[in-house]
Amino acid sequence: MRRYRLISSILGLILLAGALARQGGTAAATQAPTMRAAAAGIDLAGVDRSVAPGDDFFRFANGGWLKATEIPPDLGSYGVFAMLGEQATTRTRELLETAATGQAPAGSDERKAGDYYASYLDDAAIEAKGLAPIKPFLARIAAITDRRALAEWIGRNLRTDVDPLNNTNFHTHRVFGLWIAQDFNVPSRYMPYLLQGGLGMPDRQYYLDASPRIEQIRASYRSHIAAVLKLAGIADPDAKAARVFDLEHKIAEVHWTRTDSEDVLKADNPWKREEFATKAPGMDWATFFGAAGLNAAPSFIVWQPSAIAGIASLVGSEPLETWRDYLAYEFIDDSVGLPKAFVDEAFAFYGKVLSGTPQLRDRWKRAVDSTGWALGDAVGRLYVQRYFPPEARAQVQAMVGEIIAAFGRRIDNLAWMAPKTKAGAKAKLSTLVVGIGYPDKWRDYSKLEIVRGDALGNAFRAQLFDYRYNLAKLGTPVDRREWAMTPQTVNAVNLPIQNALDFPAAILQPPFFNPAADPAANFGSIGAIIGHEISHSFDDQGSQFDATGRLANWWTPDDFAHFKAASARLVAQYDTYRPFPDLHVNGRQTLSENIADIAGLSASYDAYRLSLGGRPAPAQQGFSGDQRFFISYGQSWRDKTREPALRQRILTDGHAPDEYRADTVRNMDAWYGAFEVKPGQTLYLAPGDRVRVW
Repeated sequence: MRRYRLISSILGLILLAGALARQGGTAAATQAPTMRAAAAGIDLAGVDRSVAPGDDFFRFANGGWLKATEIPPDLGSYGVFAMLGEQATTRTRELLETAATGQAPAGSDERKAGDYYASYLDDAAIEAKGLAPIKPFLARIAAITDRRALAEWIGRNLRTDVDPLNNTNFHTHRVFGLWIAQDFNVPSRYMPYLLQGGLGMPDRQYYLDASPRIEQIRASYRSHIAAVLKLAGIADPDAKAARVFDLEHKIAEVHWTRTDSEDVLKADNPWKREEFATKAPGMDWATFFGAAGLNAAPSFIVWQPSAIAGIASLVGSEPLETWRDYLAYEFIDDSVGLPKAFVDEAFAFYGKVLSGTPQLRDRWKRAVDSTGWALGDAVGRLYVQRYFPPEARAQVQAMVGEIIAAFGRRIDNLAWMAPKTKAGAKAKLSTLVVGIGYPDKWRDYSKLEIVRGDALGNAFRAQLFDYRYNLAKLGTPVDRREWAMTPQTVNAVNLPIQNALDFPAAILQPPFFNPAADPAANFGSIGAIIGHEISHSFDDQGSQFDATGRLANWWTPDDFAHFKAASARLVAQYDTYRPFPDLHVNGRQTLSENIADIAGLSASYDAYRLSLGGRPAPAQQGFSGDQRFFISYGQSWRDKTREPALRQRILTDGHAPDEYRADTVRNMDAWYGAFEVKPGQTLYLAPGDRVRVW
């Protein structure tokens, strides 16, 4: 029942990497007027003029909003993304409730979405069935009496909805994860990537960190495991919970850190199928691959080889009894459609303990989320038909073209970059595939069976459908236009292996984008987001892929050394940010996003100035054009986060806390001129200390 974190870093360089997972999709009703007021320009009421922009730009832009806003009780965090998430969730609910009336043709995507949604909401049916839907699966786990049967279960339950950096996905901590994508080295073909998995908590640090705060979380997690087993009527739950936790702890010990997992050069490890037995002994790999449907795959890329070998060794050495306890727990804890007692127990740990969220989200909101995960394109198609007109798509496409052109001019003007490197960068820029609003080709759900009244079965079949959908890509032509997000998602993504960007319809809404707003507001907000995603093709990770998506070095040695030196300065800058006395931002872990923030904002600013055609920007709302551009950017990052959620984010997320993302304006000369920032102010950087990566 864990919440989905979208694939990040090289697998999908994401604007927020789970901002919706942090903030949820709800909003307090009292915030709706603020959102409407900000729709056509900056939110004046949100500005705090008592704060000097040069001392704390985030609070200057958002201080009024911070004082007036409370985090809703069902969220760990709240901000603009949550506001838009509430809008998308409410809109989607209306569409699904219509679909759930049963009037859509039987077998149609709309009917399936409506039946899935209605089944999730059918409390009476779920309570009446109790544990009956999962008992056959638990019986199969109990029947595992040898290592071959263990390998078969692990392979049969392999799934592709995994995040290799966070080790979590929609609701699973399976032993391994699989990702089907373009080959690092031969981008014209798909390749299966095998990834570490197996953890129920967000990251290995939650198992290994010695701090008292993390130890308290570990104790709560052990209690949660026991509570889940007890609710399922499993005998001796405390002893079994101890074994399960100890196994997860051993898995965490062999896991790679997030920083190591982000290094694609370390991840590029092609293994032939027959090499697994010698490189990762302990697992019956032949049985595993057969059960997973991967017998036809001659080779794999193993993302974290020492972790895969370490987990395989545990499969071969840990007692079968321990593995049965672990598999039973993870299957129960991951299952959608169990009685309310299981839902409440999951929230008590994953919501209250990990995120500090006091109240479980309404069931209908969770139903919208689950339906969107299971039938994302079916729901998205309904969404864009009603809420994303062609005119808005065309306007955003024009902005994308302007910002790409501005980024190209920035490349041309880099005095330190050699012509050879510039040519490689321009080739990437000229071949970017950009999706606006929704994909050109929708997924076909005709083979997905949805049975009204079978909530758990629907979720299980949807997972299996998605797995088979991805498996079927092997041996077929690569589709660089395939989307990694649904249109109703408030987020955006860069996929460097595809050299592609996606901007879903749900983020192309006020206050990020408004067709009626002036250039300063739009370029400062959605323009910076567009620039951010373009820049991911040129951050510390994306820059290692060429225009075809191949992992290849297109830099001269001197240019790459200069780039690495500038990146190191940005790492050092973010390492100084300390939200808590005992915890600072990890500049290395957040480097990709920090590069994209400053490079994207710079490109969007250039595009904004060019859009004026040499004319001065008119003052509006009491601010100059440049001031409104930067305030619009700062207000894009307005956010309040509960302490447990913020601590979790710093430990596990590739993105810095939002206030520091807003404060990256301190690296832009134009910001100093716009607000007359002087030496001695907190954010002031001498010109030579301002980080300019692109």
